[in-house]
Amino acid sequence: MAAKQPPPLMKKHSQTDLVSRLKTRKILGVGGEDDDGEVHRSKISQVLGNETKFTVREPLGLRVWQFVSAVLFSGIAVMALAFPDQLYDAVFDGAEVTSKTPIRLYGGALLSISLIMWNALYTAEKVIIRWTLLTEACYFGVQFLVVTATLAETGLMSLGTLLLLASRLLFVIISVYYYYQVGRRPKKV
Repeated sequence: MAAKQPPPLMKKHSQTDLVSRLKTRKILGVGGEDDDGEVHRSKISQVLGNETKFTVREPLGLRVWQFVSAVLFSGIAVMALAFPDQLYDAVFDGAEVTSKTPIRLYGGALLSISLIMWNALYTAEKVIIRWTLLTEACYFGVQFLVVTATLAETGLMSLGTLLLLASRLLFVIISVYYYYQVGRRPKKV
């Protein structure tokens, strides 16, 4: 007795039928807009989410500013640790250093902040970039206030000190600008 041959495989016409495909997609819940206005192409992308919403659209010049900040913090930290007298003399013209310890502690703190800056340069996470920019803005703001208060107490005013104050104010503005630019919600395309 001969074995029965299975029937030939037939192509399902329901998958090629446009109405049937649309019904299937509607049952699965894909193809339409979700609450955020996004259209998912598959159930997997709907469940896992769309990775494009997590990417940071970086403002122009952000990475350059992060690099400049990291170099600036590192350079001043090394100068404060290795040459505290020269750093103090550069900021406060003609004033005598009474102790090198506070300046070296300042250098150690700046070196710690610079390590954070260097690590933030290589991250793509929006939260870390924003916290780093906020740290910079707070640091420069506090430094501006401290130097201003010191100048008011001592009465020493020099061109170097005025340039330091102006640069710190500029750095606060730049850091705050990038902080808000990174935090902006991207426009939907």
